Amino acid sequence: MTPQRRAIVSEVMRTSGHISPTAVARKVLGEMPGVNPSTVDRRLTLREEPSAPSHSHLQTGAEYHRAHEAAHGHLTCSRCGRDDALSLREARRLQQLIRAHRGFEADLTHFAITGLCVDCAAATTPTSGT
Repeated sequence: MTPQRRAIVSEVMRTSGHISPTAVARKVLGEMPGVNPSTVDRRLTLREEPSAPSHSHLQTGAEYHRAHEAAHGHLTCSRCGRDDALSLREARRLQQLIRAHRGFEADLTHFAITGLCVDCAAATTPTSGT
């Protein structure tokens, strides 16, 4: 593994939670000024390597995290951007519904379910009596 690749993987592994490719590139460039941002993108998408970080597609784009932290889904508010974790235990019923309806095995860790968070939903609900 090249020093550049090692720095990219190390940055994701040091991060608690998710980090965007842009943020990874910014931090790695601070340590290794010669690293090209396209190298960061290519390294993060090399999924066949065992050291490759996992990613989820959130509203703002792909976000990367340590592979062992991938056991959750995301609920992302399309209005305020709030991101809430959805445990796989909580998502099991949705996975079962998809399987029963379509025979499809859904990977709910790879993408975000978008909608409105409780606060934004309450703000859009008309009050009765007005």
